[in-house]
Amino acid sequence: MTVEQAPAGGVAEFGEKIWSQLLHLAELLESEGQLRGLVGPREMDKLWSRHILNSLAIIDFIPEGAKLADVGSGAGFPGLVTAIVRPDLDVHLIDSLGRRTDWLEYAVDNIGLSNVTIYNKRAEELHGKLVVDVVTARAVAALKKLIPYTLPLVKSGGQLVALKGSRAEIEVDESVKQLNKFNVDWVDIHDVDVWGTDEGTRVVVLQKL
Repeated sequence: MTVEQAPAGGVAEFGEKIWSQLLHLAELLESEGQLRGLVGPREMDKLWSRHILNSLAIIDFIPEGAKLADVGSGAGFPGLVTAIVRPDLDVHLIDSLGRRTDWLEYAVDNIGLSNVTIYNKRAEELHGKLVVDVVTARAVAALKKLIPYTLPLVKSGGQLVALKGSRAEIEVDESVKQLNKFNVDWVDIHDVDVWGTDEGTRVVVLQKL
């Protein structure tokens, strides 16, 4: 198994504490990720570029001090990475599979994060109970399915910030009915160059009325 090495320059980019926490996350995923069924063996050679660094694409779209929910957190992309890089945020990680939330709790404890709350629930179970400024999601569902899961968690004036790929425009076009039903004011699609890798990504931002 080949494991992708961390890029150079992390301390200069993030500071020593945050970079050491990202390295710690990578080490935990290397030792535990496959055992826990979180990351496949063929994904380890892209652990940084496709997963950890890719998660950073959303960072600049999240306001200072925001309360954030990550739906379908899985191995921690992007929610756990976001909690590390943005200690100013109040981060709520949501996943319906117990083995994933067990992992998230293990990782949060090992890394020493104090800004994370974890829910072993489906997002719909938290509708009316959890209200946040921003919801994030990566590789959970197409937008037309993702919107009904996530927008009820977002306060008026808040946003859904979703990591998407080449089909972003198509997904937006296919979700017109849901955009109207869930009071979306506007949608922007951003092409983002991600630090530390030449693999760019796309971020879809939906603003709720």
